[in-house]
Order: sequence, then structure tokens, then C-alpha cells
Amino acid sequence: MTSAVGPQSATGEIDRRNGSDAVGVVILGACAAWALITAAVHDGRPEGVLLATLAVAAGYAAGRICGALLPVAAPSAWALAALGLTVGLPHLSPGPEIITPLGDAGGVAALLALSTGAACCAAWATETLAPRVALRALAAGIAVVAAVLGSVGGFAACVAVLLCSLVAGRIRHRGPALVCLALSAFLVAGLTWAVAGGAVPGGSGGALESRLTPHRVGLWHDALDMARGQAAVGVGPGRFGELSGTATRTLLSDGKPHSAPLQQAAEQGVVGVTLLAAAFCWMLYALWRTRRPTPVALTAGAALTAVAAIACLGNALSFTTVTVAAGLLAGLATARPLADESVRHEADARPHGDRPTP
Repeated sequence: MTSAVGPQSATGEIDRRNGSDAVGVVILGACAAWALITAAVHDGRPEGVLLATLAVAAGYAAGRICGALLPVAAPSAWALAALGLTVGLPHLSPGPEIITPLGDAGGVAALLALSTGAACCAAWATETLAPRVALRALAAGIAVVAAVLGSVGGFAACVAVLLCSLVAGRIRHRGPALVCLALSAFLVAGLTWAVAGGAVPGGSGGALESRLTPHRVGLWHDALDMARGQAAVGVGPGRFGELSGTATRTLLSDGKPHSAPLQQAAEQGVVGVTLLAAAFCWMLYALWRTRRPTPVALTAGAALTAVAAIACLGNALSFTTVTVAAGLLAGLATARPLADESVRHEADARPHGDRPTP
């Protein structure tokens, strides 16, 4: 007979993982289905949303597999690969075409933040001092690269992720910390909405608009007007560019409002915004349920929150590279290493007190 503690804990762990995975399947499936529904209503183009949804799912699955097999090497390799993509291949584009530069304001900043998060996760996953110091030095080096590239947002995001990772080692309960991260992302989204609606009081509103540029604020105004006019289903995926007066007056417009929440509200209505928020909350929920160490979960949560904040102010989620990377980091941080499974099975097979094993 084996101890009842081992099998019960194993069953509970499987239930936790299956529960978070089931939630993710439902939410991502709903995102794809709603994009098709709203596209059918207004003759929209859902390919971008479908590609982003597939990229997140594929990245998450790949992260779970690689994180289970190589819990330290996989995030380390991804951090280096993401850094190499940012520095050596600057012509990454939104969607499947490789034409338009990635851009400091969105994709580069998000990719650098995710790269820093992967390096810090790998540092917490290793038990040896020398690799941990080297991986944290890599994370700090990514922040320096962001500064050299001139990505102010990327530098701020990398520093924030690195500091949060260092603080995560002193936090015992991850739940309140993850709630704070979620509230931070929603606060940035609310600020974006307030600027779009001209609801920021005093001179702070003008200061924000000047830093964000009048062109971007104009795009946000157009998106909010569309959301108010078509609150139920939006104007249809991919139709913002042809209906926005600010976008049509721009010679080199990418047809996006440069804010993920406002784009969802304009093109897919209230349900689209809700699904976007649900997808972000699902990732944090999976990090809360994972059996990985709390510093790993909180570091990944900080990096994903940084990407969410960047996506509120830019078009980071329009780049397939970023959506794959976000899903990959979430999968790496929620994967259960096979080495831990083998150790647990060996512990379950040992005698417990005077109860013999078979």
C-alpha cells in the first residue's frame, strides 16, 4: 500500500492543470467564434484575430512541452532567440507578411519585455548560483539593449519586469500579487479609455495627449465613437481603417487605432473587449494554479502585464511574433517539469511510517 497523500496530491494537481487548460480552450475558442460572428454581421476580415488566437494557443502548447522537458534551458534559449529577433531581424511585421518594421512603440517593447521575463524565469528555475547570476545578467543586458535601440517603452518594461522578478522571491502568496498585476493592466486600459473620451481632468489630459501625439489620440477618439455607435457587435474585424477619418487622412496608415482594448471595442463591441480581458485573466489564472515556484509565476505575470500595458498604448498584439511569445512564456511558466514528476513518484513509492509499500 502507498501513502494516500501522494495520490491525492497528484490528483489535485491534475485537476488544477486540467481546469486552467479547459478555461483557456473555452476563452480562445470564444475569441475565434466571436470574430467570425462579427465579421459575418458587417462583412469584416477576421483573419487577423484568428491568426492571433492561433498564435497564442500554439505558443502556449509549445511552452508547456518545452518547459516540461527543459525547464531551465527552454526559457533561456527563448530569451536569447527573442533578443536576436529584435536586434538582428528588425523587419518583423504584423500578420504573415514580412514588410513593415516592427516599431519601437509596440512590438519591440513587448518582445523585449517577454525576453526579459523568460530570462528571469529561467534564473528562478535553476538551483545553481552561477547560472542564476548569468541569467539575471542576461535580463539586465536586454534592458541595456532596449536603451541602445532607443525603445523607451521597452527599456521601462524590461526594468519593471526585472525589478518585479527580484521582489517576487520575497512574496509567499502569489494570489494577491497577481491580482495587483491584473489591476495595473486594467488601470492602464482605463486611462486609455479616459484619454480617448477626453475625460482626463485639468492640464494632465493635454500633457498626455501631447506625449501620445495628436494623431494617436485622434485614432482613439474614432475607435471610441465606433464603439458607442455599434456597442453590441462593433463595426466588424479589420474595418477600423476604412471607417476612421483620422486613419483615412494618413498617407501611411496601418488601419489600426494603436490600442488593443479600443480596437476590440470598435470592431467587436463589448463582447470583444470582454473576451480580450478574459484571455489576459486566464493567463494570470493559469499562473495562480500552476505548481511552479511562486517567483517563476510572478515573473511571467509581470512580463505579461507589461505586454498588456504596452498593447493598451500601441499595436503590439498585431504582431504574430508577440502573440506567439506571450503564449510561449505563459506555457513555460505553467509547465510541470518531468524531473519533478519523477522525484514525486519516487517519494510516493517509499515507505511511509509503518505502512509498507507493495
